[in-house]
Amino acid sequence: MSNQPPTTTSLQVITKGIDWAAFVRKYMIIGILILFVIALAILTGGNSVQPVNLVNVIRQVSAIGIIGVGMTFVIITLGIDLSVGSILGLSAVVAASLVQIPTGSLVKFAGIDLPVIVGILAGLGVGALAGFVNGLLISRFRLAPFIATLGMMSIARGFAYIYTGDGRPFSNLKPEYNYLGQGYLFNDPNTPLSGIPLPVVLFIGVAIIATVLLGYTKFGRYVYAIGGNETAARVSGISIPKITLIIYTMSGLLAGLAGILWSARTGSGNSTLGQGIELDAITATIIGGTSFKGGIGSIWGTVVGALLIGVINNGLDLLGVSPFWQIVVKGGIIILAIIIDERKNAKKA
Repeated sequence: MSNQPPTTTSLQVITKGIDWAAFVRKYMIIGILILFVIALAILTGGNSVQPVNLVNVIRQVSAIGIIGVGMTFVIITLGIDLSVGSILGLSAVVAASLVQIPTGSLVKFAGIDLPVIVGILAGLGVGALAGFVNGLLISRFRLAPFIATLGMMSIARGFAYIYTGDGRPFSNLKPEYNYLGQGYLFNDPNTPLSGIPLPVVLFIGVAIIATVLLGYTKFGRYVYAIGGNETAARVSGISIPKITLIIYTMSGLLAGLAGILWSARTGSGNSTLGQGIELDAITATIIGGTSFKGGIGSIWGTVVGALLIGVINNGLDLLGVSPFWQIVVKGGIIILAIIIDERKNAKKA
């Protein structure tokens, strides 16, 4: 067999069937991320691309990315979840209250010092329950996702304030719990990176599981079908209420996980945690290619979108830009992403 490289004619045959316009649209977000990394590296004198800084950026966007994964499922089915930030805060305070070091804390229940796993499961359970209620309101009571999750956003935040009583955070948390947000996998004290942060490991794990679920299972096909054409999906026998219930429960569960990681990273469960993170999650999802028109989206796109947000935020911090302007930038990015999505769908039509 000849080992000669393919001729020009052969290469033309290989590339002839490639839709380059579609290829560029699909992977453009990666190119944009690379351009931003290069530009900020130049503007910050290389500080933004230091390995330690890059790892910290990924750690900081882990919560956004995890919530964004759940948001991807929601938006593909023409939904929206505005409550994830409040669910994060509620889950964080519930989990933190149960993992305090015993002295003068709420972890004493009937004289028993509760293990850390109880606090973790409680935080996840609160998130899943809030998401389940969202799904129930949307699937059974026919409320619009915007209205149902807007109501839950207020309810969950209110419960977080009520649970903390005077609004003071739950601090003095057990080291085993804080390790979830502050620890490393493959920790090596002799290296500057000290291993891989656990929030990053969990973010990657969630993304892999969601990618398999969305791209390689019957459930994933149902999600795309509902977003693409709900009437056709219903006629084909897909239980839309059941899928909707699962999706919003999943979104709440992931918000709960993000709340646990955030409180563990800061060593404190505060009722104000997660305020505005729904904006970041929606931004990551939309600029990652998930369409508000439904039926289109990918987990890897959301992951890249979250990384892009992290790079932009970190770069603006290093450049000394006010955090208020960062909010303006993120809002502009959402509008731009939606305009691009609208134009893309108009061309397809």
